[in-house]
Amino acid sequence: MAMMWVLCALLLLIQVASRVSALQKEMTISVGPGKVDCFFEVAKTGQTIDIEYQVIDGGHGDLDISFELAEVTGRTIFADFKKSDNIHRFPVPYDGEYKFCFDNGFSRANSKTVFFELIIEREGEQEEADWADIDSFDGLTPAEFYEMKVQDMEDAIKRVRNNLTKARQLQDMLRSHEARDRNVAEENYFKVNVWSFFQILVMVAVGVLQVFMVKSLFDVDSRAYKFLTKR
Repeated sequence: MAMMWVLCALLLLIQVASRVSALQKEMTISVGPGKVDCFFEVAKTGQTIDIEYQVIDGGHGDLDISFELAEVTGRTIFADFKKSDNIHRFPVPYDGEYKFCFDNGFSRANSKTVFFELIIEREGEQEEADWADIDSFDGLTPAEFYEMKVQDMEDAIKRVRNNLTKARQLQDMLRSHEARDRNVAEENYFKVNVWSFFQILVMVAVGVLQVFMVKSLFDVDSRAYKFLTKR
């Protein structure tokens, strides 16, 4: 009997997985200076495209990137210029292929590391289903009762899947925020070290110049002494 329930659960998992038509993708890419990186995905009528991106490393430059969501025919749907992060949501009006481009053409020396999350799904695919009322079981035939219990199990599996998906998405976003904060801290550390090294060089140069000037005051044959004592 236990083995039968396990098989039923596996069959329900396969059935739920086969019904899921949503596309979920998280990626971290590096866009070189003067380069454009594009991705292509197919969406169908009634689906919604959700995309969120964030620049987590600017390569000693600003945390910004240009973004474009467009049809393959060239019609631009959304366009951002030099932004650090943004969220776009687009209801798909008809079947077709869409491209997502990250443009770092304005930068000539710095690569940009970008994390983005793309979700293409129908409205309500991740909404939780309500549990059936236990009183509605009264008067049902064994076959109807079985079908209702199977539907309850299917709803529970969908709910668990949706919660796991949301948890994973939240973890990905927290990880991207942590990576961005770490890169900002490392960039500030680099700038502080460079500025400190420059100040040390200036201090050493000023010290050497002061020693040379003081020494020249006591050397009557030096040009500096003659210049300073010249009237």
